[in-house]
Amino acid sequence: MKLGIPRALSYYSYFPFLYGFFNELGIEIVLSDPTTKKTMTDGSNLVVPETCLPVKVYVGHILNLLDKGIDKIFVPSIQSIAPKIYNCSKIRGLPDLIRNVVKRDFTLIEATLDKSEKNQGLYEFLLEAVKPFGIEDMNVIKNASKNGWKVYNNFHVMMKSGLNYKKALKYAMENKVVILDNAKSYPVNIALIAHAYNLYDERVSMKIFDKLEKLDVNVFSADQLTTEQMAEGLNIMRSKLYWANEYEITGAAAHYINDRRIDGIITINAFGCGPDSLMLERISRYARKLNKPILHLSIDEQTGEAGFVTRLEAFVDMLYRKKRSTIINKINIKKSERFTDIHLKNVINLSE
Repeated sequence: MKLGIPRALSYYSYFPFLYGFFNELGIEIVLSDPTTKKTMTDGSNLVVPETCLPVKVYVGHILNLLDKGIDKIFVPSIQSIAPKIYNCSKIRGLPDLIRNVVKRDFTLIEATLDKSEKNQGLYEFLLEAVKPFGIEDMNVIKNASKNGWKVYNNFHVMMKSGLNYKKALKYAMENKVVILDNAKSYPVNIALIAHAYNLYDERVSMKIFDKLEKLDVNVFSADQLTTEQMAEGLNIMRSKLYWANEYEITGAAAHYINDRRIDGIITINAFGCGPDSLMLERISRYARKLNKPILHLSIDEQTGEAGFVTRLEAFVDMLYRKKRSTIINKINIKKSERFTDIHLKNVINLSE
């Protein structure tokens, strides 16, 4: 009753639910180790160079689980999360890719979720996931899914309060809810726009949250927004939802570009990602239109930390300079208005 789950791609979006669901059924989850340089290298060696970094990382995590002796690995095919709302082709065909590049003996559990088709909804997806363990009673599956939603909802409540990913996941798995009461004031606020798997994998994102915290920057992400807020962002940009992750990219970016509290936007995308290249171009144009500073960080397995940090620090420094300049201009305007008021009073007194 052990099931391996790669710590990559859909893990960062759906693991709280999967943990609650499988745990309720008595299935022990074994996670692959956090991403390292070796994970990237091992995965890259098995796929063509044009494959995007998140998929290379995913393949590396599959190998890590096999090295741990796990013989059942969960590799879902998330085709469509809502009618006519699709994932990119690499994520949709992930089980086929793994089957063809990883030539080792193990059971590939390839449950399919496709809400654009009949009879491929959530419960059918969950049935496929647990059938290899001899669980086929739909009432048992539905009951276990309630525990999955409980853990998932608790996780997102904590994320929306501003709690970081690691702590929110830890507390959710412990059936706890801890709401962050952050009274600290930051001089600069930045919105980080990226897919969850590029944002919360510390090796992929170069621990960007820690780096920004050291620079005294307050960080916002899509996880602190409601679906309604992201949908409103899409409407503002006159964009129609097509890609499964478009809410967390286009919708969140548009919302934060219009938020006066946010001083700048940072995006992180994997080099060669087709859907991202389309979405980021629209975001860039909209940010320029509203005069909101934006920094694009593109990553692959060759990305060096030194250059990454240099660009990050330069962008934050620019935001600090811009904010100081804005404050100084406001002070000068107030002084000028005060001088004008005094001058007018003197003119009135002299005329009298």
